[in-house]
Amino acid sequence: MSPTSPNRRRYRRTAGTTLALALPLAGLAACGGGSGQDTAASAGSGKGTISVWAHQGQKSEDTALQNAVTSFNSSQSRIKVELKLIPGDDYTKTITATDASKLPDVMEFDGPTMANFVYNKKLAAIDDYVSAKTMSNATDASKAQGEIDGKHYGLGMYDSGLGVYANKKLLDAAGVKYPKKATDSWTVAEFDKALKALKAKDSDGKVLDIQENNGLSNEWGTYGFSPIVWSAGGSLLKNGKAEGALDSASVVSALKTFQSWKSDVDPNTDGNAFAKGRVALSWVGHWMYPTYSKALGSDLVVLPLPDFGNGTKTGQGSWAWGIGADSKNGKAAGAFLDYLLNDTNVTAMTTANGAPPATKSALAESSLYKKGGPLERFADQLDKPCGDSDITTSCVAVTRPVTAGYPTVTAKFSEALNSIYGGADVKSALQKAARSIDQDFSDNDGYQIQ
Repeated sequence: MSPTSPNRRRYRRTAGTTLALALPLAGLAACGGGSGQDTAASAGSGKGTISVWAHQGQKSEDTALQNAVTSFNSSQSRIKVELKLIPGDDYTKTITATDASKLPDVMEFDGPTMANFVYNKKLAAIDDYVSAKTMSNATDASKAQGEIDGKHYGLGMYDSGLGVYANKKLLDAAGVKYPKKATDSWTVAEFDKALKALKAKDSDGKVLDIQENNGLSNEWGTYGFSPIVWSAGGSLLKNGKAEGALDSASVVSALKTFQSWKSDVDPNTDGNAFAKGRVALSWVGHWMYPTYSKALGSDLVVLPLPDFGNGTKTGQGSWAWGIGADSKNGKAAGAFLDYLLNDTNVTAMTTANGAPPATKSALAESSLYKKGGPLERFADQLDKPCGDSDITTSCVAVTRPVTAGYPTVTAKFSEALNSIYGGADVKSALQKAARSIDQDFSDNDGYQIQ
């Protein structure tokens, strides 16, 4: 099982926004007795009271959601939504522990947990219940996260993305040239060269932040650094198997490079290594922009992650919304989702948490992510999505494996990453992780959903 991150709340305080990752995955059953059979909610009358569950995030997010529910209830008289907020640290465990018959009509879920909930008959396909307009307005990256075999089980209000934040003042002082065009990225050799030049001008030689303070043996390890695997030409799974994909020679080489950076990394125990100017580079996601922008102003530069040979890559995916498999009122649930995912509500939520909107129309109007906006690069990355097992040089935003076995994948990969960072033999650590993943998938018939 994937470990619970003990630092989830610290992420929220530091970032001033929701960490757009699937945390925690602890308690999510990788082998929870699911039959693998797809289920469908009943259409129902399209009127009456429906129940909605969501994770309790930061106050501004909660308020945005509560306002959306209040507005929906006031906008018509056929459907009444009753909202229940569950503390974020307990949310996934609560869904996992609740029988499908006791789950709500509409529920929020962490993106990578979706396939496991479908496998265990807790989520129904939403295609028959949300409007064609809502589906077509969802970004391709958002749809990819919520899709299994052509059916959609979830859509998000917002997405996520990774990059390297840079301190222009420190880069210039060290004579480091950096990518200026949205289509450019450092090669890994150029990134190494930049680290060396920055170290030569730094008193303690610690010039890079990778959010080490939040740990690597958790979902941050998988989300933050699986892009190295993808950029090296590997994947976490390929045709349902990790061996030969996760432990390939190119991935071993790339993670040896990652391992070599440890001496350049500030442990960031106070969470302020980049904001306080101790380091010139910070490998993290969109959620740090408010803090970093306030600290650095015009000296803040947003860059893509380095290219390990197969093109720059980023993680993507976040919280999404779906319909409970045992719902007796799919029509009403779909009507609420249509309302929740309109421009007004998506904009209110993404203003509250700073995340990239997961709808095309809201994204185009976002002051941060629109063309010419300070985080346009994140939007550009999300506009080039692909799946973990279908990675090309041109795609950038890669969806974590959509499989009911994801808890095992993330647990074993992040465990290997943490040992590698600590000095373990890279090839052996990756081979061990790949064997463990494949054994679990074999034991569970590949987690097939029929």
